[in-house]
This record gives sequence, C-alpha cells and structure tokens, in this order.
Amino acid sequence: DYEITLLTVRHRDGTSFCEPIGHRQERGDYRESWQPQAMSDQALARAREVAEAVTGALGGYGLFGVELFVKGDQVYFSEVSPRPHDTGLITLISQNLSEFALHARAILGLPVPLIRQRGPSASAVLLVAGDSDCVSFSNLAQALSEPDTDLRLFGKPEVRGERRMGVALANGGSVDEAIAKALRVINTIEVKV
Repeated sequence: DYEITLLTVRHRDGTSFCEPIGHRQERGDYRESWQPQAMSDQALARAREVAEAVTGALGGYGLFGVELFVKGDQVYFSEVSPRPHDTGLITLISQNLSEFALHARAILGLPVPLIRQRGPSASAVLLVAGDSDCVSFSNLAQALSEPDTDLRLFGKPEVRGERRMGVALANGGSVDEAIAKALRVINTIEVKV
C-alpha cells in the first residue's frame, strides 16, 4: 500500500523511534515526505519490532533510517541506512529533535529524551535539472513569506543532469496542507543554471 521510513535511534538507554515518515518517490528518489504517516496501531507496532530487530542485529549507536513496505497490517523490511536519511530532513521542522541532533546525541552517549512530533509536517525537494557550474536562486524572500515554512539550500554549486539542491519544510493543519505549503515554497523559487 505504501512505504515508510522509521527513524530508529539506538542509544545508551535503549532504542527510540520517531513517528513514521511517509514519502513519495519518483524515479527512485524521494520528492516529498510527511510526518506522521497514518497507519494502524498494529502496523506501527510491527514496524517498530522489525526496525528494532534489524538495527539491533547491526549494533552500534546512532540513527538508522529503516525503510519498510506496509500492506494493510503487514510490514516488510526494504532497506536500512545507518545514518540520517534524506526523507528524515522533515525532522528539521516536525520534531523537537531533528534526525541530526538524535544521531549526534546517540553516538556521543548523550541522553535521548522523549522525541515529540509537532503535528502534521512535510518536506518537498528542490530538484534542479541542467548542466552548470554556477546555479543561482532568486525569489527566495517571496518563497520564505509562506507562514510556518522553512527552506534549506544545500550550497551545491553545480548540477549535471538532475540534482537535489534544497528542501522546503512546512507545518500545517493536516499532512495535505503541509505538503501543499512545502510545494508552494518550492514552486516560488526561480532557478538559473
């Protein structure tokens, strides 16, 4: 039915989980992500069991991006990234602790307190196509005027083909509203290659 990323944090006091992240992919790369992904309690419990088993078998401390397929209440392991995950960029706006803060705390042996999700949130990728050593952006002030949003440009100076150059982040009253806001930010930006 859908795929999720379950950010799983192995730390000195055990294993913690972020709320599930849904995402839309195109040609194998994520374009939007949202949190929380709606799923049944049974599917969420199973997802956490699978993620804990996989990360426990790998060992070590840190944040793991565990990707899982969900069909009804059934959960199937897809892959794991032993580091912050691209779909997890949403945590820069969606949680009290981002995936980067969680990863740093875990590997440094610092406390990982309660991870709180702040409500419906979304991210949208700024994908640039072309062939250039000097990519520039304009209309940023207008893009940043969208309430409850943020924008992160990655600072990559060149593009060959297609490249993710940034991400828009948004909070909303619903996941759909947050996705729409993030996309408005992206669609407002003008890119020159």
